[in-house]
Amino acid sequence: MKVKVGFLILLLLITIFTGCGKKTDEPNGTTPTVPAQTTPAATTPDVVTTASIVDTEAAFEKAISSSGTWIIAIIKDLSIDKDLVLDGEFKNGKKDDAGKDIIQRKVALYAQDANRTITARYTLTAPKFTINSPEASIQHGTFKGDVYVSVKNFQLIDATVEGNLYFTTDEAQSTFKMDETSKVTGKQELKK
Repeated sequence: MKVKVGFLILLLLITIFTGCGKKTDEPNGTTPTVPAQTTPAATTPDVVTTASIVDTEAAFEKAISSSGTWIIAIIKDLSIDKDLVLDGEFKNGKKDDAGKDIIQRKVALYAQDANRTITARYTLTAPKFTINSPEASIQHGTFKGDVYVSVKNFQLIDATVEGNLYFTTDEAQSTFKMDETSKVTGKQELKK
């Protein structure tokens, strides 16, 4: 009986090690690698990304660049001593009623729980924040400094701008939206 149990254990171990062994299809025992996929260059960015959760100046600047993410979420108050520029066109991964990709860019100045209840609001401070990304918004927090909007459909959603809000085009000014809980403490004017 002991011999049978020992034989079965040995057979089981051989099966496990054989199944878990490294497969080598290439010469010299190397494992083949899959080349990275590249996308062709386009005249306009074709980007869909996830959120970038940031807590440093460098991470925030990278996230708002044209190679950044469609949502930029800070997790603490940030103070940056240079001008900022929100650049690039981003898709949020959703489709509209006509089946077209939805363009959106969100600067999230808040934290939320699993039920999407806002649990904290943060302040982002910089001398100037230029908005060049279409369909952009600042949400649920405070920006201290002046905002320059160069694109259509910019929104403030439950947000405060402690400074001026300047529009660089008539279209940027005419398509701007601000909900009833948002406010701008300074001027709102066209400044070409």
